[in-house]
Amino acid sequence: MTDTTTDRSAEGLRGRIAAELERTRARTARLTEAVDDGDLVRQHSPLMSPLVWDLAHVGNQEELWLVRDVGGREPVRRDIDDLYDAFKQPRKDRPSLPLLPPTEARAYLATVRDKVYDLLDGIAFDSRPLVADGFAFGMIVQHEQQHDETMLATHQLRSGPAVLQAPPPPEPAARVTAEVLVPAGPFTMGTDADPWALDNERPAHRVELPAYVIDAAPVTNGAYREFIADGGYDDPRWWSAPGWRHRQEAGLNAPMHWRRDGDGWAYRRFGRWDRVRDDEPVVHVCFHEAQAYASWAGKRLPTEAEWEKAARWDPATGRSRRYPWGDDEPTSTHANLGQRHLWPAPVGAYPAGASPLGVHQLVGDVWEWTATPFRGYPGFAAFPYREYSEVFFGDDYQVLRGGSFGTDRAACRGTFRNWDYPIRRQIFSGFRCARDARPEESHR
Repeated sequence: MTDTTTDRSAEGLRGRIAAELERTRARTARLTEAVDDGDLVRQHSPLMSPLVWDLAHVGNQEELWLVRDVGGREPVRRDIDDLYDAFKQPRKDRPSLPLLPPTEARAYLATVRDKVYDLLDGIAFDSRPLVADGFAFGMIVQHEQQHDETMLATHQLRSGPAVLQAPPPPEPAARVTAEVLVPAGPFTMGTDADPWALDNERPAHRVELPAYVIDAAPVTNGAYREFIADGGYDDPRWWSAPGWRHRQEAGLNAPMHWRRDGDGWAYRRFGRWDRVRDDEPVVHVCFHEAQAYASWAGKRLPTEAEWEKAARWDPATGRSRRYPWGDDEPTSTHANLGQRHLWPAPVGAYPAGASPLGVHQLVGDVWEWTATPFRGYPGFAAFPYREYSEVFFGDDYQVLRGGSFGTDRAACRGTFRNWDYPIRRQIFSGFRCARDARPEESHR
């Protein structure tokens, strides 16, 4: 590669990073400027931080990784590092901390961002792992977008009038079959090629799977209402032992934010009540609820590998794509992402986003619970720090895949892995089911 070509490539990467930083910060501003300062500093649920904590935290992480580590510059505010350390400060305790007030938090973010733009103007994207292909900048973009989705979940939990606006998602544009057979054989799981992929997505490795059948769409509200109507919440046959224990202790009887409405159900979405629409994917259910529904339906949750093969494997070429539809970045025709809409789209709304096998809405709409606990892949190496992924490995966390309507395209791809406690349902979580292929199906 000539020096001129190298310079052009570096300028292109700088431009892309600057655009992503700006686009992400604009979303952060929309989420934090939609409410007054009283709402910013209030804790709307013990499960969540005050919005003002998330606001300053994203700035602090940007300072730590870009201004100090990559740039080697003097700290902006070393005195607040402990306040915004997510491991040192449990969410329930954050309201009592001497947090930066909203005006000071916004000024801090602006100062840090100015220094990051100065750094970006002159940085050499050399072979150092943190700066190669702009990795550290991509990591910060993804981190802020993840907190934006967390802040969106906080908005869903806050009381009071609606403050967020968005158009409804598109109507169905295709009929979707009930199930899809995924034939037996190997596929490549994970990635070595995506420059902004995080450590838990690596390395790429070969996985051999028997034939299985997976739902062509996420489980809908209508299907889930049948489970409720059939007494699914009251019958321990469908629940695991820890699931049944949690169902009783938490008094679960429907998805979070649902309430009875005459002979049906209503669903509170960002301060507005609407009738539950049967063809939308069910959202705000925990892993235990998803597992119980699957058992009631005579199925199971897919493993993480089964989910990823259905989402990425191309039977015509045998390769794994970046997204179900190919390697191109998501657009508004592919998936319900990026807070473009404020609830899941009905099944069949995104035919352009289907996988080669005909599996729909694998990306966007709802995070999908899988049957797999969160662990590292064979050959996993923590980078750039253990606390991003490795400290969460084990049986305490279940993997979720696919992203939700609140997930940004920068923090969502066919290899992206999310994880949470199996009791969590304030997140935008749903699921689809799978089952083993019958002998007559696996030999088609």
